[in-house]
Amino acid sequence: MNMMELLNMDNASLPEKYKEMTYPEMEERVWEIKQKLGKKLFIPGHHYQKDEVMKFADAAGDSLQLAQVSSINKQADYIVFCGVHFMAETADILTGDHQKVILPDMRAGCSMADMADIYQTERAWVLLQEMFGDTILPLTYVNSTAAIKAFVGKNGGATVTSSNAHAMVEWALTQKERILFLPDQHLGRNTAFDLGIPLDKMAVWDPQVNTLIYEGDAEDIKVILWKGHCSVHENFTVANVHEVRAKHPQMKIIVHPECRREVVEISDLNGSTKYIIDTIEKAEPGSSWAIGTEMNLVKRLIDKHKDKQIISLNPNMCPCLTMNRIDLPHLLWSLERIEEGKPVNQIVVDKDTSDNAMLALQRMLDRA
Repeated sequence: MNMMELLNMDNASLPEKYKEMTYPEMEERVWEIKQKLGKKLFIPGHHYQKDEVMKFADAAGDSLQLAQVSSINKQADYIVFCGVHFMAETADILTGDHQKVILPDMRAGCSMADMADIYQTERAWVLLQEMFGDTILPLTYVNSTAAIKAFVGKNGGATVTSSNAHAMVEWALTQKERILFLPDQHLGRNTAFDLGIPLDKMAVWDPQVNTLIYEGDAEDIKVILWKGHCSVHENFTVANVHEVRAKHPQMKIIVHPECRREVVEISDLNGSTKYIIDTIEKAEPGSSWAIGTEMNLVKRLIDKHKDKQIISLNPNMCPCLTMNRIDLPHLLWSLERIEEGKPVNQIVVDKDTSDNAMLALQRMLDRA
């Protein structure tokens, strides 16, 4: 199911009563159900989620952290994932058959993940094999569908996160001469460049026209980047960096590696969501920071670190439309349906897809 299908789902599926309840009433009910279900219920929450649901999270983290937590959680019968569709798919793949993974709002998707569908990927793979033979190992960012993870696993590759991308790309290049990096070109480009691979040895695969975009000799290509991106991080610009430098000369700029290469290059620091959080946590009181990542997280860091000056690198940035989808009414609805024994919005990945995706995920987790 792609993002447009998720967004077009009938919003009336949320019963009217939840639209009429006050937030204190809903919060009280969530706490009641959490206490009643105890360890049978587990709520992981991604850092980009709203505060109104994160306050109920049993574990908060980035994609790697939540993947690891999901893989070792054996007690919960119900995992109510406050994140997006691909994260819930990963949780279903990693957890036991007795466990049910619930996504409170099925419209919570990821535009980046939708930029690489399985049909485009399989078609590209055939053409790339014709060009380069058996010299390519596929890697996929965890921000991808279960079908893409399965494709990568079946072809000897692995998943990566922004936390471990360097280690996984290094590993991949010991396995094959080249890598195909899906679906975020910016994370792939920034990671490969950091590892010493020059830009002129990187090419871009455009799935819309089935074309490899490069200059020079194709035999020199080491990294093939899928033409995809994060709609949030791509909106941080060089102009944003220059504006901060002009207004706040002493301010350090830290960005996520999903940002464009030219933005990462002129920033002071770049790294995963966890890296950004840890860097701000360890920073000296009185230090000042401009952060280039999702707005919910930036606001949470501003609220938590009153002893530091923190701003968004792009002051006009909005929270991610789909990462920001899950709200308190949908969380309560999903919990009450579990309490009734009639869970809704269960995420189920078929066995063949799950088994192959597990290969890709396990290769990553073994190196995490």
